Amino acid sequence: MTQPLRKQKLRKQKLRKKESLGSRIFNIVNSTLLILIALTCLLPFLNIIASSFASTEEVIAKKFILFPVTFSLDAYRYILSTPTIFRGLGVSVGVTIVGTVVSMIFTAFMAYGLSRRYLLGRNTINFIVVFSMLFSGGMIPTFLVVKSMGLINSYWSLILPVAINAFNLIIMRNFFQALPDDLEESAKMDGCNDFGIFFKIMLPLALPSIATISLFYAVAYWNTYMHAILYINDSAKWPIQVLLRQIVIVSSGMQAEGTAVDVIPPAQTIKMAVIVIATVPMLIVYPFVQKHFVKGALLGAVKG
Repeated sequence: MTQPLRKQKLRKQKLRKKESLGSRIFNIVNSTLLILIALTCLLPFLNIIASSFASTEEVIAKKFILFPVTFSLDAYRYILSTPTIFRGLGVSVGVTIVGTVVSMIFTAFMAYGLSRRYLLGRNTINFIVVFSMLFSGGMIPTFLVVKSMGLINSYWSLILPVAINAFNLIIMRNFFQALPDDLEESAKMDGCNDFGIFFKIMLPLALPSIATISLFYAVAYWNTYMHAILYINDSAKWPIQVLLRQIVIVSSGMQAEGTAVDVIPPAQTIKMAVIVIATVPMLIVYPFVQKHFVKGALLGAVKG
C-alpha cells in the first residue's frame, strides 16, 4: 500500500473513532424511536387480525393482545358463507380498477398540458386547480350536480366526481415540468406529433410518478364510503366499506339501513374479520409499487 493511501486510510479511521460515540448514540435513539412509531402503527392492526381468529367471548373479555387462546375460524366461515361480502368486494375491486384507470388518464393528460409553458391560460388554470384544493362546492351542490347528470345509483357516481385530485395533478405536473425541454424539441425535429411525444417519450419516463399516483387513487377508491352513502341507493351496489358499516351497526345491536347484511349480534369477531378482508387487498398491492413510491412522490413534489 502506497504512503498516500495509507495516510488516507488512517485519517478515515481517526474520523470514525471521533464520530463513533455520537453516531452510535444517534443511531440507537433514532432506531428506538422509529421502532416505537412502527409498533404504534402495527400493533392495532395485529390485534384486529388476532381478534378475527378468536372466539367472541375471548374478544369481549379482552384476555389477549396479539395471540388468542382459542383459535377459531367461525368469523371467516360466516363471512365466506354469504354472497354479500363477495358482492361488496367485487364492487370495490371494479370501482378501484376502473376509477384508477380513468383518473390516471385524465390526470396524466391534464398534468402534461399544464406542464407546457406555451399553453395559453396555463397560469389561470393552475390557479383554479390550487383554488379547488382549498375551497369546494360542498356536499349539497355536488349531490345536485350528480343527480342532474343522472348518475344517482350508478357506479360512475363513485368515479366521475373525484376523477381528478388536485394534489395528485400538481405532483404529476411538476414531474412532467422537470423533464428537459430538449426531449420534446428533439422529438418534434424527428417528426413526432404531440400525442407521439406524450405516449412514446413522456409517459415511459413518468412511470415512477404514475405508479405513485395510481396507488393514491387506488387507495381512495377502495376506501370509498361517503359517496356510496350519498349516491348509491341499491344495497346490491354497495362497496365493501359500506357493508362494513352495516355489519358494525347490526353487530352493535342497532337497526341498519337496508337488508344487505344479516349478522347475529354481538359478532365482534365478524367485525374484525371484515376489517381484515377490507384491508388486505391494499396491503397486497403496495409491495409491487413500493420501489416507485418514494421516487415518484419526491420527484413530483420538489422539482419544477
